[in-house]
Amino acid sequence: MHNNNSEQLKDPVCGMSVTEQSPHSLQHSGKMFYFCSARCKGKFTENPSQYHQSNPVNTEPVTAEINATGTIYTCPMHPEVRQDKPGACPKCGMSLEPEMPTLEEGDSPELVDFKRRFIWTLPLTIIVTVLAMLGHRLQWFEMTTQSWIELVLSLPIVLWAGWPFFQRGVQSVINRKPNMWTLIGLGTSAAFVYSVVATVAPDVFPESFMAMGRVAVYFEAAAVIISLTLLGQVLELKARSQTSAAIKSLLGLAPKTARRINADGSEEDVPLTHVHVGDTLRVRPGEKVPVDGVVIEGGSAVDESMLTGEPVPVTKRVGDKLIGATLNINGALMLRAEKVGAQTVLSSIVQMVMQAQRSRAPMQRMADHVAGYFVVTVVVIAILTFFAWGIFGPEPSWVYGLINAVAVLIIACPCALGLATPMSIMVATGKAASQGVLFRDAAAIENFRKIDTIIVDKTGTLTEGKPRFDRIIANKGFTEDEVLRLAASLDQGSEHPLADAIVQAAREKGLVLDKVEAFDSISGIGVKGIVTGKALALGNTALMTQIGVFVEDLKPQAEALRAEGASVMILAVDRKMAGLLAVSDPIKASSLEALSILRSFDIRVIMATGDGLATAKSVAAKLGIDEVYGEVRPADKLALVDKLQREGRFVAMAGDGINDAPALAKANVGVAMGTGTDVAMNSAQVTLVKGDLRGIAQARAISEQTIINMKQNLTFAFVYNSLGVPLAAGLLYPLTGWLLSPMIAALAMSLSSVSVITNALRLR
Repeated sequence: MHNNNSEQLKDPVCGMSVTEQSPHSLQHSGKMFYFCSARCKGKFTENPSQYHQSNPVNTEPVTAEINATGTIYTCPMHPEVRQDKPGACPKCGMSLEPEMPTLEEGDSPELVDFKRRFIWTLPLTIIVTVLAMLGHRLQWFEMTTQSWIELVLSLPIVLWAGWPFFQRGVQSVINRKPNMWTLIGLGTSAAFVYSVVATVAPDVFPESFMAMGRVAVYFEAAAVIISLTLLGQVLELKARSQTSAAIKSLLGLAPKTARRINADGSEEDVPLTHVHVGDTLRVRPGEKVPVDGVVIEGGSAVDESMLTGEPVPVTKRVGDKLIGATLNINGALMLRAEKVGAQTVLSSIVQMVMQAQRSRAPMQRMADHVAGYFVVTVVVIAILTFFAWGIFGPEPSWVYGLINAVAVLIIACPCALGLATPMSIMVATGKAASQGVLFRDAAAIENFRKIDTIIVDKTGTLTEGKPRFDRIIANKGFTEDEVLRLAASLDQGSEHPLADAIVQAAREKGLVLDKVEAFDSISGIGVKGIVTGKALALGNTALMTQIGVFVEDLKPQAEALRAEGASVMILAVDRKMAGLLAVSDPIKASSLEALSILRSFDIRVIMATGDGLATAKSVAAKLGIDEVYGEVRPADKLALVDKLQREGRFVAMAGDGINDAPALAKANVGVAMGTGTDVAMNSAQVTLVKGDLRGIAQARAISEQTIINMKQNLTFAFVYNSLGVPLAAGLLYPLTGWLLSPMIAALAMSLSSVSVITNALRLR
């Protein structure tokens, strides 16, 4: 079936949430079905009627329940797993967590449940362990009686406290997705079932199994393994909850109410959800800006550091943009709401961070591949351990075989492998967001450190992007005011910052603008249109050449202006040059420092701009940029990126406009200025909220630290399992006489995942 809301689809075989992007799909009876894996698709193909009738994908959407609870739960290791209630991941057995954390949420249901099970059964575990260790010395009970006492005390530990583990273990076998719980279930069951049989029917065992007047039992091993696993889960769930701290801090920035000015002049405080686009809002000193908007009255300094990482307050006057959740410091402002709800910058940041946190790093593929064979390998090693000790070990050899096989099953921890990179990614993306750097996904974090070449646009990237009108030079037969009026009339239809400067200059002079017809924007080189019956064109020399306009009349004046760093546009009226309009765009104060930092990373910096070459060279000279391309169109920027990539360069493209979008998408890493257009941000892998190139240096540092952290986690997980499994199998026994107790193995297993998460949290 086709469903516009693809995230609500379910695999008809296993019931797992899937999307239309799933590579496993099949058309049956005129409907399209989607599956989580090739195995489920195969089952459906064998007997479609069974699943088609019992669980048709299109008749049981989870919409109602999701809307009722408002929360979707997902797995940090398998983000494709999504459901509308808490539970365990059907692939790895890990506790699911809310896809979008909320400020109101407390401890997760699993954390509360595991805490309760741990606390209530811990005293029983301690008693069983003390009896097992000291009972034979202190002779409190006859040894066969002690076995029965240990059995009774262990029953609630294994059958109640450990029940969720056995459920997950059985589910992993049913789903054919062996995981950590498969190993824990097998190990604990083996120790417990053996001990129950040894207590209830000791006569079935040979004499060699006798120890201190009874058949040896290992109730304490099963009890301690479950208690330590519960403790490990509690610690892990607590640590995992901290990875969403950055998201919660972002959510906490938004004010709960806004002060709205009604049409009759009255004012009222309304919930933020009641604010609509176009509403007039008042922001008093010390209050937070409620939504994104534009200042229509007043002036103030606004602290934007919570979103941009920039500590210096920004002065805001009439016409300036305001970002929701920023802090108004000292003046009263009135703003017109332009973006509300999910459209605000803050909401976009939260969504982008969440998307990045749930993405998979390329580095994780190796760990996923290994983990796929890991559990089966461990079970085989455990079986070999059991028989090797039983056949070749000292008496009681089969008891040794059982205990060492259990230790092998328990110490192995595929979760440490699986969590190695997702935890680092979750913490890093949250930290980066607090510094005004937004990564689209994990691949962007991993790739950013490889950059050796960066192409930067000029307007809005190196410069302020808020050009100021400079001067007009009119050609013979035209006056300066006429040139400005015609150019401004034409530019009314353009969103380019240079056009805005010209329109504002005309309005300040009180010039009456005429309506533009047949307006056409030629990306990167200028605009055309008809004003009062005259065919106008305004742009650079490339546009003039294209339409056949002679531009030599004012060429010396144009070159002089460009040499000063001004952007020069030529106005043509009915294919005759009418004059020049010069607009200057100040260089950002941060650009020089940012470029210096980039060069310290041995990154090659290239400027590519649609402005004239002379203007571009003037700006480049002030910033120390040697490679400059002027009057480039979007296709030229795209070609430049392609050329550098074919030379073996790893290219980043930094830009802020619609004309930068193709090159941003083509580059190995696209970097969009957060002050630019939505098109640019949607095409890029990284967005700098502040629009400050220094953010690239921050992104590079975050990328480096994250990769180091991920490698540390993966190394620890591989080394831990490589050493732990042979040690538990008793490999050192012939040399040292050492054996690893299943209880110590359980402690090591529980702490391995916690240590990986704790190491990832250091990135904060």
